[in-house]
Parts: sequence; structure tokens; C-alpha cells
Amino acid sequence: MTGSSHGFSRCTIVPPYLLVRLARVDDPRLAAAAEAARRSLMRDVPIRELRAAAHPTPSSSVHSGVHGGAAARVRGHVDRAVSDAGGLERLPGRLVRREGQPAGADLAVNEAWAGLGDTHSLFWNMFERDSIDDRGVSLEATVHYGRNYDNAFWDGERMVFGDGDGLVFNRFTASLTVIGHELTHGVTQFTANLAYEGQSGAINESLSDVFGSLVEQRSLGQSAAEAGWLIGEGLFTDQVQGVALRSLKAPGTAYNDDALGKDPQPADMTGYIETEDDNGGVHLNSGIPNRAFYLVATALGGNAWETAGQIWFDTLTSGTLGRTVDFAGFARATSRAAVTRHGAGSREHQAVIAGWTAVGLGGGLGTGSRPRSGTGPGTVVGRATVVPAPRPE
Repeated sequence: MTGSSHGFSRCTIVPPYLLVRLARVDDPRLAAAAEAARRSLMRDVPIRELRAAAHPTPSSSVHSGVHGGAAARVRGHVDRAVSDAGGLERLPGRLVRREGQPAGADLAVNEAWAGLGDTHSLFWNMFERDSIDDRGVSLEATVHYGRNYDNAFWDGERMVFGDGDGLVFNRFTASLTVIGHELTHGVTQFTANLAYEGQSGAINESLSDVFGSLVEQRSLGQSAAEAGWLIGEGLFTDQVQGVALRSLKAPGTAYNDDALGKDPQPADMTGYIETEDDNGGVHLNSGIPNRAFYLVATALGGNAWETAGQIWFDTLTSGTLGRTVDFAGFARATSRAAVTRHGAGSREHQAVIAGWTAVGLGGGLGTGSRPRSGTGPGTVVGRATVVPAPRPE
């Protein structure tokens, strides 16, 4: 996430460390991609310095019902609007499709439109949440932002998609998980409003990965066992040795490429990364709660959005999460949510305990999970260190 010039916060799907790595590539075959990464970073760096800016609140930001106002709309009715930036960096761009209009020939517009609808459908039909703010806010997106822009982001009001450089990154509307991920930042914004720094920021990122994956799984009709559990599958071109930006199933295995390096995400607390880069490792350490959710979902089986997803949604919307909640506090909150919905010691509660225990955060969650001396909630058993990468010249 990076704060925007209009006081909101920008949440990007591609982490800065990956773009820095690409920007420094010295390979003539990837010169255009390296230049695109440098330009993408230069757009984000001045904004990232304002990352502490507060998110907008439901009463002060995104408008409800662009076509008639909140009183005239039906609860649960999706309201979408997609605009075209035409390669410029001006938002929102030219409105090209609104609710009730047919599809056109622009693939990016159609993909964004469908992704907005699939995300709305998950939150409304599964969790009875009326759009991201639960007040029917219009879901708005802009495509073709910038020239070869290597990212997509949520800026507090809308989704914005770049077209990628064509050498390393494809168009960012191509992945449904990206759309679900970014819109979930909006849900978090209007609920727990988690601080985007350190462990609370990594939880923020993880929640977007979790629900982004659930949007795709439900759209494809995949069970937890059938799902790929990848975020950003299809974003990389066939020139990249990798399948996605991140893996919830196996953090640290999504890519291993000469130009991009190896996926650096840890899978448990033994690999927790202490760094000042990436807002304190928000895209890095999110692999830990991501894997915990994957383990809970696959242990419970069936459709991940029905049980594990409901527990995570209950946690996010409980009103009990502090803005700076750490991993241990979030784990305890999911345990409480499981108990509230299914009962203490239930199969669901035990799955939550087991999932967090597997990643080193099981202490204090219930029967059989009491911490041993020196390994209590939030204790880091081992740490890796990431040296902040220099900004591109």
C-alpha cells in the first residue's frame, strides 16, 4: 500500500521489492521491462512516503449508488462502472461501461467488469455484505492506466489496472485473484481499517489474498482441495520461471526466476522477516497467515468460502480487531470467531488451532495449544533479514 496524493492509501498487488529487482536487471532482452519497472516505481515512491495517511471512512469518501442514491437502490444489487485511462495517469478516465450496458470489445474492460461482479457476489451471497462498505457503494475501476504500468492498486475509491510491460507482466485484469484481492482492501478499509505496517499490514495483505483466492475458487466452482491457492496466476508471461506472485499453499514457491529472483515469502514464524522495506514486510510476512488459512480450509474440506472463509470474515468484521493487531492477536481473534460460530472444541475450532500451530502461532488458542516457555504467542523462533533495496536512479 502507498498513500495517495489525495490523502487516501494505495494498495498495490505487486510488492516493491519485486519491481526493484526487475528495475535493476541488466539484460538487453529485458531492457524495456526494466525501464517499465523503474517508471512504475517512480510513480509509487513519492506516494509511498505518505503511507501513514488515514483511510477514508464510509461517511467521508466513496459515494453510494452512482445511479440514483442509496435510497433508490435494492440492497445486494451490484453497481459497477469501468473507465478507460487511455494510457494516461489521470483518474478516473473516460467512463466506458456502467451497470446495465452490454459488453464491448475491450478485453481489459470486460475482465474488470466480470471481476467486480464475482467479488461482489462472494461478499453478498456468502456473507450478506452489500458491497465493500455494506452500504451498496458502487464498484468502480479504471483500466489502461499509464504506459506499460506494472501494477494494479486500490486507492481508497477505485481499482486501477495497468497493462503490464508485455515482457514480464501481462495485463493486470487477467487475474481474478488480483481483482478480488484489491477490492478486499476496500472491505478491510471499511471494517477493521488495519494499519498498513508490520504485522497488522501483513494481516491486511493476507486478508486480501485469502478473499481474492476465495473469489476465484467460487467463480470456478473449486473445492479447497481442487484450488490452486495462487495469487496473480497468469500475470507473468511465459518468459518468467514462475506461476504467480504468491502461493497460500506453499509460500516461497510462487516463482524462482533469474530476473525476479526467488519468491522470498516465509511459510512460518521460523522464517519471519525483520525489515524496514515493504512497509515492514507486509507482502513478505503475509505468507505466514496465508498458510494458516490454507491449512484451516483444507483441513475442513469442501468449499473454503463456506466455513474457513466465514470464520475469517467474522473475524474481520467483528469490531474487535485493533488497528495494529499482531499475528498472535489475529490468531486469537479467529479462534474466538470459530468458537462463537461453531463452539469450543468443535471440529472447526480445532482446525483453526491446528492451522495456527503449524505456522508457529498456536499458543493460547485452546485445548492442546498452550505455549511452551519461550515460545508464547507472537514469539519469533528464528528471523531472516531483508536489506532494504535502494531506490532506482
